[in-house]
Amino acid sequence: MSEVPAAIEQRADFSGIRYGQCWEDADILLEALDIDSQSVCISIASAGDNTLSLLSRGPRRVIALDLSPAQLACLELRVAAFRVLEHGELLELSGSTPSGNRRDLYARCRCHLSPQAREFWDSAPVLIQDGFGATGKFERYFEMFRRRVLPLVHRTSKVEALLRGGDGDARRQFYSRSWDTWRWRLMFRVFFSRFVMGRLGRDPAFFDYVEGSVAERILARTRYALTELDPAKNPYLEWILTGRHQRALPHALRAENFEAIRANLDRLEWRCDSLDRVLADGEPASIDAFNLSDIFEYMPEPAYHSLLAAVVRAGRKGARLAYWNMLAPRRRPESMAAELSPLKDLADRLAAQDKAFFYSAFVVEEVR
Repeated sequence: MSEVPAAIEQRADFSGIRYGQCWEDADILLEALDIDSQSVCISIASAGDNTLSLLSRGPRRVIALDLSPAQLACLELRVAAFRVLEHGELLELSGSTPSGNRRDLYARCRCHLSPQAREFWDSAPVLIQDGFGATGKFERYFEMFRRRVLPLVHRTSKVEALLRGGDGDARRQFYSRSWDTWRWRLMFRVFFSRFVMGRLGRDPAFFDYVEGSVAERILARTRYALTELDPAKNPYLEWILTGRHQRALPHALRAENFEAIRANLDRLEWRCDSLDRVLADGEPASIDAFNLSDIFEYMPEPAYHSLLAAVVRAGRKGARLAYWNMLAPRRRPESMAAELSPLKDLADRLAAQDKAFFYSAFVVEEVR
């Protein structure tokens, strides 16, 4: 199975921060995985937020993986911040709230970093100054949208009105009468096209297995998020439109989860490695929960099936795996029906609540 990660490692650039924060909804992830105090979990690290959210449930062990040292540096800085800062200071360092004190906050965290992570952050003080949640290529893409494109379509007052939310009828009326203009649709189709998004937001290699119009699918999901979900409770939408968190926070940054995450930091370990190599080195039937992000989108179906089989071998009976489809459909093949059960009703119910609205599907499966 070494060809699974090797293919994406060779096609995509993992040298810098791709995601300064996790753009997947930890609320639905936690409900899907149903973690308890005996759970051993594997989690794709990304920026670290959702891995830390797993700790809020008090699992026995969480193993975070990523191919990118830069992404693991993001996780390390979060761990250090949870160790030494108070909740309000964490929000300042993350960029969620305004601050003129981020360099001093980082200095307090610095001694808790590995030499590699310390060197990474020391060499990029501007990233600290902006807040670690704003550091990735994806966040810079949204910043460009927010600063240069959105003002050509909607005034700040209209953005504020959108984010105030309201009941379902009010949201739908506001969208149809005030938000869904021809300028909005034209801008969206250009800025969130495969071409622009691949070059400014994600790596072009991440679209290798996507078919059809990228922009049209994301536009449909955005319409759902602005009308059927409440924008006032959506931290992902709020960051995209304002560059901070004013009304809502993602799970790992909420005050009610802070102490539980802090208390369980010693149950977390991280590795710069691929999922297939870690599974090959581990014991069979030893993992209870898998946060797999959207990694299956980045590989052809045969490689996905091969890696899924390795996940099943590593999972205990009843182990759950959760992953997202953004544009490339990935679900358990019928050939694995005896080994893996789709929890479709649960997944569909959670997908309808997904505040990270650009994904087309949320998949939850259980090892038989």
